[in-house]
Amino acid sequence: MKTKNLDLNNDGINESLAVDRNNDGQADAVFVDTDSDGDSDAIVIDSNYDGLADTIAYDTDGDGQIDTVSYDTDGDGVADTVVYDTDGDGEADVVSVDYDGDGIADEYVVDTDDDGDFDSDDY
Repeated sequence: MKTKNLDLNNDGINESLAVDRNNDGQADAVFVDTDSDGDSDAIVIDSNYDGLADTIAYDTDGDGQIDTVSYDTDGDGVADTVVYDTDGDGEADVVSVDYDGDGIADEYVVDTDDDGDFDSDDY
């Protein structure tokens, strides 16, 4: 496994860490700290080594916790499933799924009362 630190904005601080897990010369995981606070704000993973991101995790509100994760399960480069933690408790609150790959979610499940159980679907 090889790693490489990257200074994305040439300020002398490494904002990104690229990891080549299978030593093929391509980054298979990239950790990005966009606000230089020491926490990864985005994590990009190519789990099947095809050169396309399969999973992208984001800290969208800058609190140091991942709150949005998108998955490309069919390998077309477009997310089919997105999971959101809207209240920062570490549990999924909204899941959207695009079954037919048209870029429009076909199903949503939502935990509206924050009890850990999804309450509704097919909005």
